[in-house]
Amino acid sequence: MSVRRWGIGLGATAVLVAAGAWAVWPAGVDQHLWSEVRPVIEARLVADSKGNGYGETQPALRARWFCGARMRDLDEKDGVVRAGVTTLCMEYGVRKGALVDCAGDDVPQVVRLRRDAHGGYRVLSREEAPDGERNAEWVADHFSFFAEPDPADSVPAGDLEAAARKHFGLPADAPVKDC
Repeated sequence: MSVRRWGIGLGATAVLVAAGAWAVWPAGVDQHLWSEVRPVIEARLVADSKGNGYGETQPALRARWFCGARMRDLDEKDGVVRAGVTTLCMEYGVRKGALVDCAGDDVPQVVRLRRDAHGGYRVLSREEAPDGERNAEWVADHFSFFAEPDPADSVPAGDLEAAARKHFGLPADAPVKDC
């Protein structure tokens, strides 16, 4: 077979693969919308996490929650924003110049928001995947095929550690220890 035929065959295959991916890949995400709803989602996660960690029972640790969200899918319809997100919430405190990791939760969620009268957003509802055997079924039911989160899609803990170090006035290289 000639090099020319191989080239044509490979080119045709590449075009078919690209067309197939384009046809089934989710539409582009509205980054402006995500930049508006992300802080609201993360603030709600922090508020809902309060009272759930060991560190909060130890006043000397000055523990508080830090949460991050990574967008998986985002849609706005009839004034309601539906955000499928992977979230990570960590409870950090401080002891003897070290950041202490007291509790955490990494879970896919669906958050619905609506624009309020002041132009911001408020959370209408928040659903999270259950623990255990029903987790995979819930994720499949609530996320599109290409948006289904897996462990590699988690929010990086390093981002939350950096925010906690800054909050507690610790150096960027302060160690992280168990609570």
